[in-house]
Amino acid sequence: MGADRVDLLLRQLDIAWALFEYHLEGIDDELCLWEPEAYCWTVRPDGQGRWIADWQVPEPEPVPALTIGWLTWHIGFWWTTTLGHCFGTGAPPREEITWPGTAAGAATWLRDLKADWQAQLGGVTDADLDSTERTASLPWGMEMRLVDVAGWVTVELTKNVAEVGLVRNLHGARAHGLRSV
Repeated sequence: MGADRVDLLLRQLDIAWALFEYHLEGIDDELCLWEPEAYCWTVRPDGQGRWIADWQVPEPEPVPALTIGWLTWHIGFWWTTTLGHCFGTGAPPREEITWPGTAAGAATWLRDLKADWQAQLGGVTDADLDSTERTASLPWGMEMRLVDVAGWVTVELTKNVAEVGLVRNLHGARAHGLRSV
């Protein structure tokens, strides 16, 4: 039974990932850092050459527009954190999870995280899926079963991929001066 559930979770992840790969193919450094609005969160190099993401707690209302660079950092942040807590010994603080600095670097980082997630999830049992033991230290998954966190990973990825696609489409329309009738 566990293999069937894991297989379903991994197939759902593959569907969301296929859409992400479609978008990743057309993203370059300029597009990653394009700001769709003046009120926008992005990633920026700090004094040590690390790329740091804009962040504020609590989140402002309204939430700022987002760059593709920020969105790819965000995917890397929550996946690094989820992997570290569910299959490792914890994760670094948000401030230490930095963007790789290029679109190609971000794509490689995220592909590696996906592969790691697939490998880790592929080895779990039904008991693991139904347990909260692996998720107990996760900042946003406390008291959630691993199966629920695995489902959330795919839903969160799907949401972030849709946001990447929206920013990409907006950039294309604005670059060509296109307007709706």
